[in-house]
Amino acid sequence: MKASPGILIILAIQVGCTLVFVSDIAISVLGLRSVPIDWQLRELIEIGAALGLVLGAVMGVIALNRSDARRRRVEDQLQAASGAFNDLLQQRFREWGLTPAERDVALFAIKGMSLAEIATLRGTSEGTIKAQSAAVYRKAGVSGRAQLLSHFVEELMDVSLLPTTPST
Repeated sequence: MKASPGILIILAIQVGCTLVFVSDIAISVLGLRSVPIDWQLRELIEIGAALGLVLGAVMGVIALNRSDARRRRVEDQLQAASGAFNDLLQQRFREWGLTPAERDVALFAIKGMSLAEIATLRGTSEGTIKAQSAAVYRKAGVSGRAQLLSHFVEELMDVSLLPTTPST
């Protein structure tokens, strides 16, 4: 992500203000200043540097708030996409006339579970899961698990689940 010019300017001001404070301390500690700065000028420089640091802190809070808002929007979009994917699955399962058991087996297969894992979760034998998987593949018109998953991936690529925003 590219930083906005405003953020870069504020960052430059903060770096400059930090350098003013650090260099002033270093010069005092090392005794490098032979002629002292007028106290009023020194106070003005320190006030300006402090204001710059405060401005940077405020801008940091604003940037964090914007970032958090963007994160929430993306999470909401992901949740919407997840719900849309589930809706798509359920719609296809209805269209294919899958039984409730076949729906479970299809969903577990799409999630990448093995036949043994599905059998354990469903409390049935692997043979039953194999038979149900074969029924799912036949009803879906696919030859196996990879094609079943591919069917949904291709459909998701053809249909946008998220609202589109114009590119800038």
